[in-house]
Amino acid sequence: MAETRLVLPAPAKLNRLLHITGRRDDGYHELQTLFQFLDHGDTLTLCRRDDESLRLTPALAGVAADDNLILRAARQLREVTGTRHGADLHLDKRLPLGGGLGGGSSDAATTLLGLNRLWRLGLSLDSLAELGLALGADVPVFVHGHAAWAEGVGERLTAVDLDTPWFVVVQPGVTVSTPAVFQAPELTRDTPPITMARALQGGAASWRNDCEPTVRALYPEVARILDWLHARAPAMLTGTGACVFASLDREIDADALLAEMPAGWHAFKARGLNRSPLHDALDR
Repeated sequence: MAETRLVLPAPAKLNRLLHITGRRDDGYHELQTLFQFLDHGDTLTLCRRDDESLRLTPALAGVAADDNLILRAARQLREVTGTRHGADLHLDKRLPLGGGLGGGSSDAATTLLGLNRLWRLGLSLDSLAELGLALGADVPVFVHGHAAWAEGVGERLTAVDLDTPWFVVVQPGVTVSTPAVFQAPELTRDTPPITMARALQGGAASWRNDCEPTVRALYPEVARILDWLHARAPAMLTGTGACVFASLDREIDADALLAEMPAGWHAFKARGLNRSPLHDALDR
């Protein structure tokens, strides 16, 4: 019997490294980055409908339906394939909006893979990743589902296996404007490109995020949390933020860091993963 309902994860990602190597004529920036997944994220429930309705619950505060990446992904998939199916979609949202954890992109990728299964469309991962790129530069890595070295605007992917420490991720309680970061005059845009092999050989101790100095200057709360984490463990901004993360060798160390954290800070622990839990769920 064909599946009519799926409950799938939409995992968070971290940028373990982020270099900005140039600026293109279209205004986008050339990047080199290392993506890794976390065993923490949103959950999307998808139920196939035999009519053409697409319904998403609950509505996300501050996000218009036409801008919601879940609905945009579903509509795009239906437009490209011509299917006449619809879906009821329910999002259990755990990842903060604008946190640098890829929540919206991950939700879109889970929608594409889930509806491809429920609607029995048979599209390949490459085809789904191409559709996802039109929704956002981070969507393809979630579609392919493996930790990756990425170049271009983040869409040229090479699968890699990274170390898998425990992470403590802190949400500073501010929303970072990605356009403001990329438009800031002081942003580093000329980091010399390196090879993937060199990046991996250098290891986590040599990795950095070129956006971090700019975000520190624009958002003092992010700087305060980074300084507090740095005093206790290696720490870094993910994406353009606002979330920051500390890397720890053992779960017990992550628990101890969480216990020491000042009252009122919003944080969680998670394990780094090289294979997305979305793909594990679809394979079961």
